[in-house]
Amino acid sequence: MSRQITIAARDGGPDPNHNFRLRLAIEQARSVNMPNESIERAIRRGIGDVEGAKYEEIVYEGYGPGGMAVLIEIMTDNRNRTASDVRHIFSKYGGNLGESGCVSWMFEKRGIIEIGGAGADEESVLAAALEAGADDVEVEEGSFVVLTAPESFEPVRARLEEDGFSIQRAEVTMRPSTTVELSEEDTRRALQLLEALDDHSDVQQVYANL
Repeated sequence: MSRQITIAARDGGPDPNHNFRLRLAIEQARSVNMPNESIERAIRRGIGDVEGAKYEEIVYEGYGPGGMAVLIEIMTDNRNRTASDVRHIFSKYGGNLGESGCVSWMFEKRGIIEIGGAGADEESVLAAALEAGADDVEVEEGSFVVLTAPESFEPVRARLEEDGFSIQRAEVTMRPSTTVELSEEDTRRALQLLEALDDHSDVQQVYANL
């Protein structure tokens, strides 16, 4: 979380009211009980008031078992070390690191807001979401998934909260346009690959179309 806040402040400034990415990173940090002092220090590091490691953002792409597409968001202070580590993880679990652009076309950046089904009905959720600026609403078992453009995510979420809907999950993520179904053995190896990538300290997010 500290890295995400630092990068967001570096790229968009220290004011979360005028830096959506920073505001989202701060909210995520608070959701996992990151102390305010640590948040402020990460912001100061981003604008150069505090010394610290210089991080760069990289996106790696590759394929897992059964042709599963994998997209990885990285923040690292040592590109060569991270590339070597990620390549090793792919190889260990039956995948391979690909070239830039090999799978990113399968993913789209979307805001996702999941609303609990209790006390809500499809018509009221759809009407409120579309009025707030959402793109669509999908009905899943026991919940509704509101889809937004990234720039509309925050105002749509705020409006739905004001309207009294129970929000269970809210995030800006990379959503696959198509998915693959794997055999039991390939699924087992695919989950091992995703878990190993997620455990790496430089990996911020892992997306797959499994």
